[in-house]
Amino acid sequence: MATGTEPPATEPLPGSGGVRAGTRAAIAAPHLRTDRWWLAPAGTAAGLLAFIVYSTWRAFANADYYAAPYVSPFYSPCLAENCEPMKAGPNWEIFGPWWGISPAIIILIFPLGFRLTCYYYRKAYYRGFWASPPACAVAEPHRKYTGETRFPLILQNIHRYFFYAALLVAGILTYDTVLAFRDENYAWGHMGLGTLVFLVNIVLIWAYTISCHSCRHIVGGKLKHFSRHPVRYRMWQWAGKLNARHMQLAWASLVSVALADFYVYLVASGAFDDPRYF
Repeated sequence: MATGTEPPATEPLPGSGGVRAGTRAAIAAPHLRTDRWWLAPAGTAAGLLAFIVYSTWRAFANADYYAAPYVSPFYSPCLAENCEPMKAGPNWEIFGPWWGISPAIIILIFPLGFRLTCYYYRKAYYRGFWASPPACAVAEPHRKYTGETRFPLILQNIHRYFFYAALLVAGILTYDTVLAFRDENYAWGHMGLGTLVFLVNIVLIWAYTISCHSCRHIVGGKLKHFSRHPVRYRMWQWAGKLNARHMQLAWASLVSVALADFYVYLVASGAFDDPRYF
C-alpha cells in the first residue's frame, strides 16, 4: 500500500554493481553512519600489517633465533640441516644441505595457515584489507560478492586441517617451554625471565588453539544426545567458553608469539642478558 513517503525511483549508478546496484535502497549517500566506523578496520589492518612486517623480517633473517635454552617459536621445530645445533632441542634435520634459506620458512606455513583461515582472522582481514565489508551498515566497494565459493577464498575450508597441524606445533612449543627451565649450560632446575615469557606465550597459544571453532566442533559436534557423552559435553562447554573470547585470544597470542621471538632475538644478539631467578 502506498503511503506517499516512498523515495523516488532512481536509476542504477553507472558501472555500479553488487550492493550498489539498482535494487539498493534509494539513498544517495553510501551509508548513513556518522561515527568513526573506520577506526576499527584501520586499527585491525595496522596491527596485522605490523605483525606481517615483523614476522617476515625475522623469518628471512635466519639469525639470532637460539640462545640456550631458548629457541624462537618462529624457528621451532627446526627442520633443516642449516639450523643452529640445540642440545635436546627441536632439531629434526628432515631437509638436507640443499635447503639454503631460512628454516623458519618451512614451519611457519602451518601456524600462519591456521591463523589465516581462522574464523576471526577472516573477519579481521576481510574488513581491514579487502573492505568486504569494512563495517556494519557500510557498503563494500566490490561489484560482486561471491563469499568463499571461488578461488582463492574457497581454500578457507581447509581450516580444520590446519587445526591438526596447529595442535602439533603447540605441542612442540610446549616442549620448548619445558626446556626453558634449564640454564645456558643445559642444567635443569633453573628459571629466567625468558622462562616466564615462554610460559605466558604457550598458555595463550593453547587457549587460542582450543578456542577455535573447529576444536569446538570436533569435541562436541554431531552429538544428538549430550547426556550419553558427558565427557565430550564437558569438553564442548569448556571450548565454548574459550570460544566466546576467541578474538581476544587471537590478538593476545599473536602479540605473545612475536614478543617471545623478540626476546630470544635480544638475548641471542647480545643486546640483553636473561635475568635468572634461580
